[in-house]
Amino acid sequence: MTLPIPDDMQQPEETMWQGRFITAKRRGKWEYVGRARGIQAAVIVAVDDGHILLVDQYRVPLARRCIELPAGLVGDGDAPDEDNAVAASRELEEETGYRAETMTKLGEFFSSPGMVSESFTLFRANGLTKVSEGGGVEGEDIIVHRVPLDTLPRYVEDLRARGYAIDVKMLLLLGGSFLKADT
Repeated sequence: MTLPIPDDMQQPEETMWQGRFITAKRRGKWEYVGRARGIQAAVIVAVDDGHILLVDQYRVPLARRCIELPAGLVGDGDAPDEDNAVAASRELEEETGYRAETMTKLGEFFSSPGMVSESFTLFRANGLTKVSEGGGVEGEDIIVHRVPLDTLPRYVEDLRARGYAIDVKMLLLLGGSFLKADT
């Protein structure tokens, strides 16, 4: 069964402003942001010997550092037609210093669908080998965190108490701790 789409939502999409990486758009009364030129993102869940690999970096829109899963744009470099799995592998190695034997695609997800049209493809990195210190490309100032999975909720709370922003995708890892009843 297909639900009807309200008339206002059937209006043509209008570009209000476009920069190098984002576009401000309007459809009817709705204003939202999307990635310019159809750029996509890849997000990586990488577990190495019971430790999750996380990164933190300063995020200008938040005016503070943010703890996140490793991630990056697909095709933002010299290969605009880059495969999502290849981009995920590249970003994992650039950001964390770990190389994956394989990447398993877990699906496409939407980060904040009431405001942003951006989606990301989630990958699980398999067969990890540390090959460098990571830290991202020039200017990213990425710090790598290798956190035991069984201490992750407390680790994230400690970072939050220190003023870190917590990326919404961290809910993937923290969901179980939020669902447990207080005892």
